[in-house]
Amino acid sequence: MPDEWQFWLDVGGTFTDCVALTPAGAYLTRKVLSSGAVKGRAGDGSAGRTIIDPARQGDPPDFYRGWTLTLLDEQGAPLDRRRVESFDAERGALHLDAAPAGGMRAGTGFELSGGGGEAPVLAMRLMMGLSPDEPIGPVRVRLGTTRGTNALLERKGAPLGYVTTAGFADLLEIGTQARPELFNLNIRRPPLLHRHVAELDERIDAHGNILQPLDESQAEAALKELREAGCTSLAVCLINAYLNDAHERVVRRVADRLGFEQVSVSTELSTTIKALDRGDTAVLDAYLSPVIRRYVAAIREKMPEGDLKLMTSAGGLVDGDHFAGKDSLLSGPAGGVVGLARVAEDAGFREAIGFDMGGTSTDVSRYDGQHEYRYADEMDGVRVVAPAYAIETVAAGGGSICRYDGQRLTVGPDSGGADPGPACYGRGGPLTVTDINLYLGRIDASRFPFPLDLEAVRNRLSDIADRMAEAGHRPMTEAEIAEGFTRVANLKMAGAIRQISAARGYDPAEHALVAFGGAAPQHACAIARQLGIRRVLLHPMAGVLSAYGIGMADVTRFDEQTVLKPLNDERLAELEPTFQRMAASLREQVLAEGVDPERIDP
Repeated sequence: MPDEWQFWLDVGGTFTDCVALTPAGAYLTRKVLSSGAVKGRAGDGSAGRTIIDPARQGDPPDFYRGWTLTLLDEQGAPLDRRRVESFDAERGALHLDAAPAGGMRAGTGFELSGGGGEAPVLAMRLMMGLSPDEPIGPVRVRLGTTRGTNALLERKGAPLGYVTTAGFADLLEIGTQARPELFNLNIRRPPLLHRHVAELDERIDAHGNILQPLDESQAEAALKELREAGCTSLAVCLINAYLNDAHERVVRRVADRLGFEQVSVSTELSTTIKALDRGDTAVLDAYLSPVIRRYVAAIREKMPEGDLKLMTSAGGLVDGDHFAGKDSLLSGPAGGVVGLARVAEDAGFREAIGFDMGGTSTDVSRYDGQHEYRYADEMDGVRVVAPAYAIETVAAGGGSICRYDGQRLTVGPDSGGADPGPACYGRGGPLTVTDINLYLGRIDASRFPFPLDLEAVRNRLSDIADRMAEAGHRPMTEAEIAEGFTRVANLKMAGAIRQISAARGYDPAEHALVAFGGAAPQHACAIARQLGIRRVLLHPMAGVLSAYGIGMADVTRFDEQTVLKPLNDERLAELEPTFQRMAASLREQVLAEGVDPERIDP
């Protein structure tokens, strides 16, 4: 039995899921918005400077003091903002510094913001019943987050400079020359992550010999120019450095001396032969690591006595201070893969397909007694060489926007996110899959963490019906349109499942479908029928299974080394000392995480 609180959290695009294990050994679950805001609706008795919200009853005493309360109109637009002076937890009463302009009536929606900090901290305080002034104390926290993924997709990483061998400045821009859209005449490539490039006069040959030594003073001058150009983060990838990293180590030393916030050196991240893979990985890591580090620091500040570990894309845990940007892209979904494996085996299913439908996207994966990995992948035009679970993702989540484009119904890829969120959140958001499920009666609004606005959904479906009629389509009822959007979303998600099963030679009908995430159970039976799957598993913690999986994960480490020699028995015998050396290094890394030596697998 634990002697302190444990928290397992999955920070998604819309919701943050939390599973807590109390010191008494009890499991608790909670969802909060990843924006850190708290939504509510004024109840009976609200008047003057006081808003009464029954959903707030039982929250920690005076928890919302100092927060900003924003009253919302029927379209979700802000009407007025007031500061919360005090909070009566027993009544769920919020006392404001002044009465809202224009008065207030029961049923008015509102949003509380600005006082809870990061969503994981908000969830922990609510579950522990701590007021804002009480310290969190010693806790053990395991966290998966989409913060790195979002920063990449939105291009909101650190200002970045790239250092490479002279003559190779455009290597990453040229890329692999792969053309996934062969017949597209207007190809738009995602922008490069780095702002500026510095080329160094150095060269190492294909055998690791130094052909042209690196002048340290020239490297310092080049890096100073990057600093003056506004680059706070640095990625380093020199040609053939995987054979001899002497020059990359010189650049690292100079960069540290010049005070770059982040320095990502290719051979410290990956020792593969391909300069393009190493370069892309170094750039991605340098771009995202400062974002992750600031996020971790913000959480640590609120729990200075806590132990924080983060989930990697490969399903392992690493101390928050050592978490690298390159390992963050599938941090949250990886928890779902661990969770589906655990619950499938507990239920007696050897072969299972994970169907994780969240707010922004749907992630699918396959498990047959062991996990499938990818050691190189691409996201939004950026390649990364790092171990990760084999997860297929499609833009069809609960927050995926449902549109009529003048000819057909479409779902995604854009998402309403947490702000403004789906139309039913009452913030004027777009029509989404969540709204469709609410309209079709597949969501129990009374179990949602805040009130839902069904009328807003009806209005948007009515607008689409009117547009379809104007375009000359046959008349369709709101219910028919809603069913149409559901079929489109199901087809996209079933297609993703085929990619990780039938496309690799596995019959999906031979697997159990483990449906989890906030929305998957609402679609599981229809998708199972499409794929011929006869067994669907819904775990009691299906809504927070990724967070539960993070709690079940182990501390793991990976290593690799390029050999480039013929494989035979003699060669394997020669490599045995190398294997032993790598294993010893990995063991030391795991021990450094505080793991009991007796629990480390050989």
